[in-house]
Amino acid sequence: MARGNPANLALGPGSLYAAVLGTTEPTDLTTPWETVSAAWIPLGYTEEGSTFNYSVDSENVEVAEELDPVAVALTSRELSLSFALAEITAANLKLALNGGTITSGAGIVTFEPPDLGEEVRMMLGWESEDHTERWVYRKCLQVGSMEMSRAKGAAKATISCEFRLERPADATSFKAILTTARAA
Repeated sequence: MARGNPANLALGPGSLYAAVLGTTEPTDLTTPWETVSAAWIPLGYTEEGSTFNYSVDSENVEVAEELDPVAVALTSRELSLSFALAEITAANLKLALNGGTITSGAGIVTFEPPDLGEEVRMMLGWESEDHTERWVYRKCLQVGSMEMSRAKGAAKATISCEFRLERPADATSFKAILTTARAA
């Protein structure tokens, strides 16, 4: 007797995308992100994939007459998406530093970070390699420390990112699109 469904296992790192706030979101698992909107830009390789974190804080509601709480009240929620970009590009620096200016010149490109208070929120997207899941994170701000180390040999530089999700005015913070086989 089976204890679960192996077809529902989720494997692999997937692909990351970024877009400006308000970009049209995918509504299915087949239309390429760039066809949904040209604003969805693939972010390329990562060091170890990505991690979505969802946590809530709560407080017990207690009364003197009971040993156990009579209720649990949720007090806050924190959602984040973290990854380390393995492609050192001006566009990835701009994403990791919440904006800035990219200027192209004769054989070079320069990047300058935004001034304090000029940070730009972004949308992020993720798709599994087997095309059975898509996630859209609707309003994100990079809040982690960015660190780039340089070392000898095969050690590559990466751009570490930790994005926190904010609730947009007209929607929930994120949505997941899954195949119907994963409904149960």
